[in-house]
Amino acid sequence: QVQLVESGGGLVQAGGSLRLSCAASGSIFSVNVMAWYRQAPGNEREWVAAISAGGSTNYAGSVKDRFTISRDNVQNTMYLQMNSLKPEDTAVYYCNKHRARTYDYWGQGTQVTVSS
Repeated sequence: QVQLVESGGGLVQAGGSLRLSCAASGSIFSVNVMAWYRQAPGNEREWVAAISAGGSTNYAGSVKDRFTISRDNVQNTMYLQMNSLKPEDTAVYYCNKHRARTYDYWGQGTQVTVSS
């Protein structure tokens, strides 16, 4: 049984920082590449960052140089360090395997709100 629990979101001012955590259980963390996604109201879910089991990372252009993705393969946890936050980063953030589909299992996400 797969479970994904995101945490660490909150309300911050522009320029602030947050560290999101993803606790995974089941087989999902066994896949090679995990990722963070986000969805703002009225928008489709978008990919934010990905990390392989070996630590290779990729980022969406909108967050590159501001966000850092990391993972702990022993604890089955993944993190997203978010710095220099902007109002446009406001969204619900989700973790999942890379290339997850709408019909896949998704957690509840964690809300990130960045004020001006």
